[in-house]
Amino acid sequence: MKKQLIIALAFSISAFSFAQKKELKAVEKAIKNNNFAEAKTAITQAEGLMSAMDDKSKAKFYYLKGQALYANGKGSIADIDSAIESLGKVNGAYTSEIKVLKQNMANGLLTTGNTAYEKKDFSKASKYFEKAYRVTERDTLFLYYAAATAVNVKEYDRALGIYEELKNLGYTGIQKQYFAIDKETGKEVVLDKSTRDLYVKGGSHIKPGERMTDSKKPEIVKNIALIYISNGDNEKALGAIKEARAENPGNVDLIINEANIHLQLKDEDKFKSLIEEAIVKQPDNEVLHYNVGVVNMNKGDAEMAKKSFENVLRLDPSYSDAALNLSNLYIEKGNIVIEDMGKLGMSKADDAKYEKLKVEKNALFQSGADILLDFISKNPNAGSDILTQLKNIYLALGETQKAKDIEAKIGAMTVGQ
Repeated sequence: MKKQLIIALAFSISAFSFAQKKELKAVEKAIKNNNFAEAKTAITQAEGLMSAMDDKSKAKFYYLKGQALYANGKGSIADIDSAIESLGKVNGAYTSEIKVLKQNMANGLLTTGNTAYEKKDFSKASKYFEKAYRVTERDTLFLYYAAATAVNVKEYDRALGIYEELKNLGYTGIQKQYFAIDKETGKEVVLDKSTRDLYVKGGSHIKPGERMTDSKKPEIVKNIALIYISNGDNEKALGAIKEARAENPGNVDLIINEANIHLQLKDEDKFKSLIEEAIVKQPDNEVLHYNVGVVNMNKGDAEMAKKSFENVLRLDPSYSDAALNLSNLYIEKGNIVIEDMGKLGMSKADDAKYEKLKVEKNALFQSGADILLDFISKNPNAGSDILTQLKNIYLALGETQKAKDIEAKIGAMTVGQ
């Protein structure tokens, strides 16, 4: 009985082994005929027999599964992920075949990504650029492209993960660049080395040279920080900004972004300090001067605010918000004088003081009006906000006819709209 049982078992194993080979041959045949739907079906059937496969058969199974799922580039993103995973499970066999297949996959994925990019389908392009890297995990440039195109469509979470990966990989993107001057146009062109050398030898290009490109690390750490800012994760953003500024200390945008984080954290002193640091690097940036003016205004430092707003209007005479705020500084001073007037009694001395304060108040209001009038002279199409403030000043000064004239201009603007 024991011998019969052993023989029976041997027959059973042989039949099982034959079934494995049959299923795998079916997969091979379907792949060879580009019938990938049939190949997937056969792979599913063969998968049920894996527990009895030897290592060689398992290697073949995973190799064929990778081919079937990739489907010569027609597989879905999910299929491509599974194909990459399957090829990663092949051990000790099909080394050269897998190397060729992976290179073909990377080339195909990159082609699909480039086509999507040209059609401005940046979301699809990003995903395919990423997969082109995942296949071989060699060319990190594809991973960089994946992050950059994800940012284009505000897929910030995906981009953040990829940028973090690039940073951890130590990616810099520094490459040797070959160039020459096109004799016909007189312009520099960048070419691959062999093409450049061929053109120079042919005489169409001159002055060949080579250089190393700039590192992309400052851009990567900057974008990491900006995504954290966009996500409202201020603490992580501050850490990332610090790293980004260490990589690129002269970048004014980074200083401004750090300042904006501190503003969101309601730390106006730090905001002002950083904006002033940025002004040193960009003294002609009117927006920076305006922001310092607003902070000084909020802190009650009217004189420093006045200097900032005057700098803004010197740099950009059409900056209406600066003109309004500069005018407001005088109005606020005038309002303080009005409060002092209201505290006076009914004596002759108080009456005299009242008249003196009234002159002071009117002079301040008139200074506020003069700023707006000067702005209008330089900007004839000034907006209704400028005109409305001027009208209110005239009303406060008791100059009703001037106020009516301004009201008419505002009305005409409304009709024109």
